[in-house]
Amino acid sequence: MPALWIITLAITLNQVCCVRFSQEPADQSVVLGERVVLSCVVFNYSGIVQWTKDGLALGIGEGLRAWPRYRVLRALDIGQYNLEISHAELSDDSLYECQATEAALRSRRAKLNVLIPPEDPVVEGTPELLLMAGTPYNLTCVTRGAKPAAHIQWTKDGVAVEGAYQSTEVLPDRKRVTTRSYLPITPVDTDSGSNFTCVASNPAVPMGKRATVHLNVHHPPTVTLSIEPRSVLEGERVTFTCQATANPPIMGYRWAKGGILLEGARESVFVTTADHSFFTEPVSCQVFNAVGNTNVSILVDVHFGPILVVEPRPVTVDVDSDVTLNCKWSGNPPLTLTWTKKGSSMVLSNNNQLYLKSVSQADAGQYVCKAIVPRIGVGETEVTLTVNGPPIISSDPVQYAVRGERGEIKCYIASTPPPDKIVSPSLEVVICRRGARPLQIASASDRILITAPRPRRKTK
Repeated sequence: MPALWIITLAITLNQVCCVRFSQEPADQSVVLGERVVLSCVVFNYSGIVQWTKDGLALGIGEGLRAWPRYRVLRALDIGQYNLEISHAELSDDSLYECQATEAALRSRRAKLNVLIPPEDPVVEGTPELLLMAGTPYNLTCVTRGAKPAAHIQWTKDGVAVEGAYQSTEVLPDRKRVTTRSYLPITPVDTDSGSNFTCVASNPAVPMGKRATVHLNVHHPPTVTLSIEPRSVLEGERVTFTCQATANPPIMGYRWAKGGILLEGARESVFVTTADHSFFTEPVSCQVFNAVGNTNVSILVDVHFGPILVVEPRPVTVDVDSDVTLNCKWSGNPPLTLTWTKKGSSMVLSNNNQLYLKSVSQADAGQYVCKAIVPRIGVGETEVTLTVNGPPIISSDPVQYAVRGERGEIKCYIASTPPPDKIVSPSLEVVICRRGARPLQIASASDRILITAPRPRRKTK
């Protein structure tokens, strides 16, 4: 009898020593509401097998009454004790262990990760967001309750947009997360009508969930000002066209020239006759709506002949002085300017200024400033240069008179300023002083005719 006991004990110990897990539960992920099976296969064992959840025993047997969604899938012939969880919930997110209690055998702990898709995202301002062009704004998309945290991607009219940043907030269950994404934008007028979409995704919903906002961008008018024809001759008709888009709609137009309002011009088209002033005074079109106004200007390429802008002034200087004469013309196409001395064809300058260095009395006279606009016209003006200096005297060496008649001796004096007195050494008299009657100015150039009475003969 003692021998039989020893043999039985040896067999039992041998069976215990050979018990092992041929398959242990592995970490798994399951989407909320779906089914998952944790594997457990014990080799060479026919005793009690149970599962624990976070260290708490779930019970013995195939059906676990306290856990109606849990079931042990047994196949005793192969030692299988798989744990099936139906309609996974967040509470199933735990550590699970398979135990062969009679063999004091425990499996590795397996983590069941319950994946929870994010709630439908919401874009603040949906369905239509009213923005102002040029004013920065953060588009905001919020999605709640995801596990793990959702990733949010933005698109504009179906095209991915970069530059967003996001923040997360862990919910009180310390497992689910709320995600907020912010996309900075500075809308422009062309963004009106665009659709911005945020796509929230995580492993539970790889394709993501979407929310879209429609932009309504208010902006002042966008204006294009054109002219027809592009080039005109002075006196021809020209048409200005003001094309504009705006949101909200255009309320009206105003036209101005050189900053002065053109009364009566209130439409998108303005027709007028162009003169040379349109070349330097821009025509502007102002378009306004409820948001603001936009003003656009344009100059007309008016072709016109020379117009004197700066008229030269007479100059009086002393001998050896430097002189600058000024003259400015305007014309279109660009004009050619020349300075000449009157009576001479020699060009002295092609600039607005004529510079004369160390002038002499010979430089005195009239100077001509001439402007030529090709194929349009010619203009010229004169200016006088007066050079102060000693008198220049000229007289014919031989002069004639009729015997017995009153005779004249002619003497010509060029002088600036006029002479104070004139003396005739041959007659040994002062013929005249400035202001005296015999001094006659024969011309504007101070050429002076001196008339001296013939001496009377002595009578016997």
